[in-house]
Amino acid sequence: MGFNIERIYIKITLIIKYSCKGGASDMASVLVILAEGFEEIEAVAVIDILRRAEINTVVAGLKEGFITSARGVKVIPDCTLESISAGNFDMVVLPGGMPGTMNLAADPRVKAIVSSMYNDGKYTAAICAAPFVLSEAGVLNGKTATSHPSFQDKIKATTVSKTDRVVIDGKVVTSQGAGTAIEFALKIVELFCGAERSESIHAAMVCS
Repeated sequence: MGFNIERIYIKITLIIKYSCKGGASDMASVLVILAEGFEEIEAVAVIDILRRAEINTVVAGLKEGFITSARGVKVIPDCTLESISAGNFDMVVLPGGMPGTMNLAADPRVKAIVSSMYNDGKYTAAICAAPFVLSEAGVLNGKTATSHPSFQDKIKATTVSKTDRVVIDGKVVTSQGAGTAIEFALKIVELFCGAERSESIHAAMVCS
């Protein structure tokens, strides 16, 4: 029996456990925003590891339907950005990639969510080129941050680390790229669930 390859896609949604309204009061909730052209590893690794830690992780797309990654992987988010309320989340995470980062930066809704969550004392996190979006929203003013090497001269942080793979400065978390995505995700788990939980996931995944 044949099949249509165009109908094969990754669906990242657990309808019962994960609510687009955010998590219960005793569960951390993280919003991951996907734009066309996102980097696959940076998105899926983070979503996978946060859900392993039982952090309520909601994936929101900038548009209805599937979102196509930089290399043609199709992902169906849990909901659209229009349907969520940023106030229900403890952190927003922005995967990088091209043209995904520029699509995030060009969307005023994304900047509004990043700014409002930062101003409300919530976490903002970005990896690869996506710290540029945090920079454009003014979040990196007075902060130490990192990004993909190709974007380190474009982000407006007080200090740009060229060597640290993950940087946490207050409630801003940044990382360098696909090769640091697992470390980035595990640091987020540590922030919400503690070092022991992060280390147990690290061991279960047989990370070196």
